[in-house]
Parts: sequence; C-alpha cells; structure tokens
Amino acid sequence: MDERRKKLIYDFICDDCYVPMKKKEMAMLLQVPKESRQELEEILNALEKEGKIHMTRKGSYVKGEGRFIQGIFQAHARGYGFVITEQETEDIFIPEEETGGAFQGDEVEVLLTKEPKEEGRRREGKIVRILKRGTVRLVGRYQAGKNYGFVLPDDRKFSQDVFIPEGKSKGAVSGHKVVVELTSYGGKNKKPEGRVTEILGHVHDPGVDILSIVKGFDLPVEFPEKVLNQAGRVAKPVSEADRAGRMDLRDWQTVTIDGEDARDLDDAVTLTKEGDRYVLGVHIADVTNYVQENSALDREALKRGTSVYLADRVIPMLPHTLSNGICSLNAGEDRLALSCIMTVDKKGNVVDHVIAETVIRVDERMSYTDVKKILEDQDEETCSRYQELVPLFQRMEELSRILREKRYKRGAIDFDFPEAKLILDTNGVPLDIRPYERNTATKIIEDFMLLANETVAENCFWQELPFLYRVHEAPDEDKMKKLRTFIQNFGYTLRVPRQEIRPKEIQKLLNQLEGTPEEAMICRLTLRSMKQAKYTPENTGHFGLAASCYTHFTSPIRRYPDLQIHRIIKESLRGRMNQQRREHYEKILPGVAMQASTLERRADEAERETVKLKKIQYMSRFQGEAFEGIISSITRWGVYVELMNTVEGLVHVSAMQDDHYEYEEEHYWMKGQHTGKTYVLGQKVKVRMKGCDTLARTIDFEFEE
Repeated sequence: MDERRKKLIYDFICDDCYVPMKKKEMAMLLQVPKESRQELEEILNALEKEGKIHMTRKGSYVKGEGRFIQGIFQAHARGYGFVITEQETEDIFIPEEETGGAFQGDEVEVLLTKEPKEEGRRREGKIVRILKRGTVRLVGRYQAGKNYGFVLPDDRKFSQDVFIPEGKSKGAVSGHKVVVELTSYGGKNKKPEGRVTEILGHVHDPGVDILSIVKGFDLPVEFPEKVLNQAGRVAKPVSEADRAGRMDLRDWQTVTIDGEDARDLDDAVTLTKEGDRYVLGVHIADVTNYVQENSALDREALKRGTSVYLADRVIPMLPHTLSNGICSLNAGEDRLALSCIMTVDKKGNVVDHVIAETVIRVDERMSYTDVKKILEDQDEETCSRYQELVPLFQRMEELSRILREKRYKRGAIDFDFPEAKLILDTNGVPLDIRPYERNTATKIIEDFMLLANETVAENCFWQELPFLYRVHEAPDEDKMKKLRTFIQNFGYTLRVPRQEIRPKEIQKLLNQLEGTPEEAMICRLTLRSMKQAKYTPENTGHFGLAASCYTHFTSPIRRYPDLQIHRIIKESLRGRMNQQRREHYEKILPGVAMQASTLERRADEAERETVKLKKIQYMSRFQGEAFEGIISSITRWGVYVELMNTVEGLVHVSAMQDDHYEYEEEHYWMKGQHTGKTYVLGQKVKVRMKGCDTLARTIDFEFEE
C-alpha cells in the first residue's frame, strides 16, 4: 500500500473544510481513476482498522477518535446498547447500526467514534470485533413452522428470533418453553440458528414461568450427586469432640428472630446488661466446620456464590442437609458457631469485643411478627407465652435504638423503600401484592448484624489479615450535580462539595423527603445515582453506611464471601495464618471477590424478573381499570408510571396524544411540541390499564386525561 497516498487521504478527511462523504463521492472529488478505486477502498479500510477514520451509519467517512477499547456489550431491547469496561468509569453508547452483530454479554472491541465536547454527554462507539460470545444458550417460546421452527427469546435484549432447522426441535410443539443452544450467530440478513436441548413445559403449565427465568439466568438447580453425598457424610450431630476447645455458651439465653417462612437460621443473638454497658452476642452458624476448603461442597458453593430467593422457590447455595439441618441454628439443639461478642456503651460504641469459636443452644425460635407483638402491640397472649424472654426483647429494643441513633449521627443512609411481598397460591398464581413490613423486630436484627459485620471488619483490618470487604464507593460528582439540579424543581437542596460528597448530605435530603408524595421517586433516583456495592480484598470503606470498614460475616449459609472470611478468621484464631497461608489467600481473594460480586448481580436480576413477572400476572385481571401513580422514569419511547402497589408500566409515545415529544437528555422531562403537554419525573398521573404481556414481561398503560 502506498503510504504517501494513505497520508494524503487521511489529511484530506482531517481538513477543516472536509464534508463527510461516501467512497464514490470521494473518488469523484479526488479524481481517482476507476482502475485505482480498489486501492482507495483498501486505504479507507486500513485507516478505519487503525481507528483513524470510521464510517457513519449513512456510509460516509469521518475522522475517528483513534481509540480501541475492550469491554462487555449490554444490549437493550430496542436495538442499541452499551459497552461496559473495567478501565473506564463511563459506559460507551453503541447505536443500533453500530452493534456489529454483537449480542448481550459478548466481549467486544469498540472503536470510539465520538468524545463528548460538553460535560454530561455520552461517548459513542462502534463495535469492530467480537472477541468472545457471551450468550451460548437461551430460553424462549417455540413456534413451529412446516419443516422448521423458531424460538422467540424471553430475554428482550436478544432481539432476534432463533431459527431451528428440521430435526433440531427435540419434538417441541408451538407454545412449549424450551432451552436452545446456539449453533450459529447469524449475520447480515441471516437469523441466528440453534437446536433445542430441553423442553421445560407448556407456557401455561404451573411453575414453567419461573423455571424459564431460572434456566434463562443459568441458575444451577440440582446439586451434583458427589456434593449431596458429601453433605450427608459431614452433617453429623454435634459430638463431644466437636465441642472440644470451644467457648461453651449453651447456658446463655439465646434466640433466633426470622420471618415465619425462614428455614436456614444462620444467626442467633444474646444480650445482657452489666451496669450501663450491654454485652451483645451475635452467633453465626460455623458452616466452615462442615464445608472444607476446596472440597466438592466448597467448589459448588463458590460456583453458586449465593442463595437465590425467587417468588415461589429458593435455590440454595448449600444442600438442604446442611442449610436446613446441622448448619441451621434450630432451637433446643447444640450447634457450632462463630461468635462476635461485643461490649457496647450507652452511646453505642463497641468498647471491647471477642471473636471466638463457640457452641450454643437456642432457647426459642422467634418470628418478627411475635417480637413485634411483644414490643409494639404489647399483645397479652404473646407476652404471656414468652414471658421469660420479654426482658431480653426490651433490652434489644433499647440497644437497637442507641445503635441506630449512632449510625444516624455519623451520616449512614437508610433507603426505606416500600418493597413488595407477593402472596401466591400453591400453583404460583399471585393472589395479592402487599408492602413488606419493616418493624421494630426487623430493625433490631438489622442493627445487630450491621454492628457485628463492622466489628469483624475492623478487627481483621487492624490485624492486616488477607480479607474480603464489602465496599461502597462515593457517588460520581457529575451524577450528584444532575440529581441536585432535578430536585431543585421540587424545592429540595443537595450540597455537592468540590471534594468528595459526604453521606450526611444524602441523609439530609432523605430526611427532607420523609412522608412526601415524591419520597419514593426521589429516593430511587438518588439510589440510581450512587455506585453499586461489591466485594473486594481492598478496604475502601462503605459510603452508604458511613463506615470505614465493613464486611459480610453474618450469612455463611447463603453467601460465599461470609463463608470465605469465616475460614480466614478461624485460621487466625488457631494461630495458623502463617506466610504461606497469607500468600494463598492473597492469590485467591481477588478472583473470589469478582465472582461473588458477579453472581450476586445475577441473583438480584433473576429475583427482580420473577417479581416483575408475578406483578404482571396479578395486574392482568385489571384490564381497562384506572389507577393513580407517579412518573418513575422517562425515556425516548415513553413514560414509565409506578402505581401505589409498586407495579410499573409504560405509556408508549404512540399512546400519548397525536404529538411529537421533545425529550430531555437527563431523563427528567418530556414535552409535546404541538400540545405543549409536559410530563415530569415524579409527577402524579392517572393511568388506565391497556394491556399485559406476560411473555414479554411488560405492562402497557395509557394516560387518563
């Protein structure tokens, strides 16, 4: 290739007078003879490959930013997407025409095509290479043709139907929910192809809806036989040998407090008072006694990362033999525990603490409801039934209030959202949606677990042990400024200093919002503006809790990071944390942290999808009825409205009068150019139920004028 001509073409495109043009136009203007046009094409291709130029969606050539970035493609149901990278703080927007055939989860290489000149604007890119496919199989509804079929994917991010050739359907018929393994990713004017590997059942069969989500997120359901056998072997009753060398706390007045339907009871509490000091014991099931490092049980637990709580089922991290058996702190039975015993003064300061391997025996398995009846309702029957424990619960309420006040003073943020609790019948049909009750009892356990997590984290931090922390970084300053601009429309203020924003400022905002109609909406917007908590071996503090050190210690039955740090703590207590073991943990912890954080996000997404699905099924009975709600989100394609029962639906732009709407980039408002009708985030509106699509998991509303 002639480098001189290549430089000439590049300089031509970089010239200030250059107007974007297609290859043919460029050839005519530069008077390139027909026999040399092949060379022109080669030069343009080479310059594009180098990132010096790029072709627009209209086929014209323009100067490129020259930067190639690798990341993971996150597709949107409407065709466009974003590339998320570890190195960059901001995602890269990928227009629909520039996705380059990439699908959800693909590892890709992106050419940066637009660096924003104005603050707050997005960078744009073009996918030039797919490095690794992220979607290998998917779940969808089978549609039979004459000698072939199609699968319509459940995941709307996968925007194309999958062609199933003759003989590859495994006998599926129209309406079956199936799992498809992709054999080809298609291309220009060609659909992806696949083969059916599993038939989940008919779309209307009970339980198939949730099973489809389970399979769609590739959640492991059945435990391998080797893991089940190992769980059965280790789940032996606590023996004298097990108790040897442990602190014996079986005569301490001990309770568990959980929801009525909880089965894996991994935390128990004790509380006494000595003068004006409290001695709080948080006792956590010693799961590591039964799950040895690198055993089949341990490898399976790491593979799962967390238990997943779906609308109608739980997919546990550990087999039920352990999680509901020997590792569950059942009343009246000896259990091995790892305990954090804290001496707390009347201001809520931990003035002394002991972390020890213990043996405990729970006196009573309490429910949140019964503790609430004792403390809030002073219910005579419940107080009489648990009369020996009433003073214990009163001490707990007293200490809980002190701890909460202390956290409040330092600026901890408490997002008290009206979460939904779904009531289902035996076939999984939703009967009702109720707000999840957060009462005195739930707050007591929350306060005690937070204190134990913080105390353990500080203890291990100052010992300089290799460790897993739960960190939450300070929010991005630009996002906070945008939030401040928006809430000023409602008369609220948020101080965003030039240095790092303090959690106290967000706490002040939440206090101003308490009890107002826009509270839930602005709280959610604030939460969206903040970063996601994650696990990491490096302690950078927890912004939301205003804590310098924080970890997850209290749930080793259902979270792998808790299990991992129990192992580290026990090695330290036994004097085995030598240089070799330190190096071992320093080597494995970054990978454990990354995997645990990723699997936690997968579980959260699956849980949200099942709740969304059941909400849609519930709302399908209210066709044509009117509801009051508030505008919770504004997009280019319409306005999302959240009802008082936490159900969210979309008023599509096509249903918003016959008008063209101007859209504000920060997603705060939308205005009709002809009618002047304006829709603003947080605005109270009345909507009518237009339709539900349980397969697409969407609800359509229309405004009630």
